[in-house]
Amino acid sequence: MTLSRDNRRVIIIGGGPAGLTAAQQLSKHSVSAIVLEADSVVGGLARTVNYKGYLFDIGGHRFYTKWDEVRKIWEEILGDKFLLRPRLSRIYYCKKFFLYPLVAKNALFGLGLIEAARIVASYLHARVFPSPQEENLEQWVSNRFGRRLYEIFFKTYTEKVWGIPCTEIHADWAAQRIRGLSLTTAVRNALWRKKDTKVKTLIDQFHYPERGPGQMWETLTQWLRGQNYPVLTEHRVVRIHHRDGKVTGLVAAGPGGEKHFEGTDFISSMPIRDLINALDKPAPEQVRRAANRLRYRDFLIVSLIINRKDVAPDNWIYIHDPSVKVGRIQNFKNWSPAMVPDPNKTCLGLEYFVFVNDELWSSPDGKLIDLARQEILELGLVRPEEIEDGTVVRMPKAYPIYDEGWAGQVSVVRKYVEQNLTNLQLVGRNGMHKYNNQDHSMMTAICAVENILGAHHNLWAINTEPDYQEEKMEETAPQRPAYAEPLRVGARSTPGDGQQPCAPIAAGEDM
Repeated sequence: MTLSRDNRRVIIIGGGPAGLTAAQQLSKHSVSAIVLEADSVVGGLARTVNYKGYLFDIGGHRFYTKWDEVRKIWEEILGDKFLLRPRLSRIYYCKKFFLYPLVAKNALFGLGLIEAARIVASYLHARVFPSPQEENLEQWVSNRFGRRLYEIFFKTYTEKVWGIPCTEIHADWAAQRIRGLSLTTAVRNALWRKKDTKVKTLIDQFHYPERGPGQMWETLTQWLRGQNYPVLTEHRVVRIHHRDGKVTGLVAAGPGGEKHFEGTDFISSMPIRDLINALDKPAPEQVRRAANRLRYRDFLIVSLIINRKDVAPDNWIYIHDPSVKVGRIQNFKNWSPAMVPDPNKTCLGLEYFVFVNDELWSSPDGKLIDLARQEILELGLVRPEEIEDGTVVRMPKAYPIYDEGWAGQVSVVRKYVEQNLTNLQLVGRNGMHKYNNQDHSMMTAICAVENILGAHHNLWAINTEPDYQEEKMEETAPQRPAYAEPLRVGARSTPGDGQQPCAPIAAGEDM
């Protein structure tokens, strides 16, 4: 029997960009829905923290998309509070700043003629004697940029971010984040670009909420609640009941104890590992084993209040210096002036990429603030007397890791879900263990809702369009990426970042 919209009740697990977008889309079609969020705040990784009036991201979240559906949702939610901001990011290496994405002239001349010659020689060697295999990031990048440039601008930072050797990061990750780029194209575009050639150029501005990304999702949450679409925070899903090939309901642990929720359709952005472990009855052993082999990189940020009006012109700076543990520094005032309560002061966020319960994660806040103070002084960005205060925020399961075997493990879980939990759809970054940016996560949610309404979209075919994360083609209109199933967004009555801590050139920014 086909259920009508009036008879459907959708349970959405996760109150991040994907989950809240799904609720917003369902509300447009008057389909009943409820959102369950484990944390006390909405937005997931795209939240905004308020410390004594200083606002900061859990990593910077740039709002940029090629999809009109997504852009219209953002604009509808925030209106004139959705700002257009200039963009500048650089790499800090050997006490020098390099433009990011790398610009051939800037990088080669900044490193000096001798080092530039080594880079070119290394690249030529890679062209003549490439690695016959491209199974990991080291092989993939070295074949396209030469081993010397890989060691300078990829290896140190990437391993700092992921906590594992580049030889253990699958080549698929590199292929996803770097497409159509090589040292040859970089030099050719920098030195011999023709006026009629469509080349990749730097995205030099982006949209950003006036008071940080959390403003987007907090505003949407308020609107949803006003439309009788509950968003329940501090409701962690602990058991998922299913039978006869469908999810029948779930149990969430909340402030008042456990509560049961029944529905006809389910959308989940909770980490795959947690989802499979919550199934009652349990999934087969091989499925549980595959899910539990999936790994995540965790994250903490130390935000320092600096008594100086301007510290640097950057939105963020990648730190390649191996002598410090900090991976990236966010300058939140340059994302939006409203992020600081005093225009004569600055808030810098020092980002550390960690594993839960390792030395940094387990360190007390005071020790972490002292570390951040020491490292920013070592980098020479501020003076000791300018550092007034600091705070620490930790975020588990921030980034799914593309290590050896990850694709096979996800495939096992996906096959089980599609065959045995047919009314459950996985969306978002952790929900799919897929390195989605914010807009891609939202698009998976949009298509999931359309599937509930009768479409047949393959959510896994929504790729990450890596060519526009740092650069864009000089063309009049961006093309929609290909889908395994056609995307029929126009059938609705109303339409419709990061950032991520990737290695430079290989990097995107929507955490």
